[in-house]
Amino acid sequence: MNILKKILMLSVSAVVLNVWLFRFSKATPYRGGNASNMLEEFAEYGLSETIAYVVGGLKILAALGLLFGLVYKRTITPAATLMGVLMIGAIAMHVKVADEAIKYVPAGLMLVGSSLILLLNKKS
Repeated sequence: MNILKKILMLSVSAVVLNVWLFRFSKATPYRGGNASNMLEEFAEYGLSETIAYVVGGLKILAALGLLFGLVYKRTITPAATLMGVLMIGAIAMHVKVADEAIKYVPAGLMLVGSSLILLLNKKS
């Protein structure tokens, strides 16, 4: 179980860091509404550029917290909890703009991953 938790921590972190640091300005099939980059996606949701950067900063912080959790176990629970809450928000925004189901997949997988990390961390 410890190996699964570490794999999940690495996976969730890698996906989130990739999206927010390397794919921020790029189109993906998972962008909300008709957005072609992250700032357009937040605009589709009716959210400001400031909110986009705050959410991005929190997601990066949570991803780094999961990575630090590989060494410093105390960061796992707060990081996974924050990530889960942010992913619930992401799913809610997709619902708000009536996106097709495929656009929910990444946030849904990150929510499941974060939840499993919390569950596995509680058991260890």
